[in-house]
Amino acid sequence: MNIDKDLVAASAAPLVLAILREEESYGYAILKRVEELSGGELQWTDGMLYPVLHRLERAGYVEASWGRSEAGRRRKYYRLTGGGAKRLEVQQRQWRVVDRTLRAVGFPAALRWRAKEAWA
Repeated sequence: MNIDKDLVAASAAPLVLAILREEESYGYAILKRVEELSGGELQWTDGMLYPVLHRLERAGYVEASWGRSEAGRRRKYYRLTGGGAKRLEVQQRQWRVVDRTLRAVGFPAALRWRAKEAWA
């Protein structure tokens, strides 16, 4: 299914914050987690993810640090900050309102594909 880019853009930041709430992660792993959570329906690219991460970092919602992979390769890791956790709580409440409203007009479980795992 081709997800409308406006919907993808609107859900990107809360989804990244929710993934980073699970654990610190790096770009490729975040891309794979999004794909996994969506059952393959969302397949983000680097060009879509990194601007979101950089925007979240500038806002103080995530922090980045350089580390090394098991193979010794340099990798930038991102982690959720306290401010990011608070922002995620706000966004979760907002998405619940949107979800409830869409369901009220006939969108059964419109935004809940597997979001319970990421946003619960």
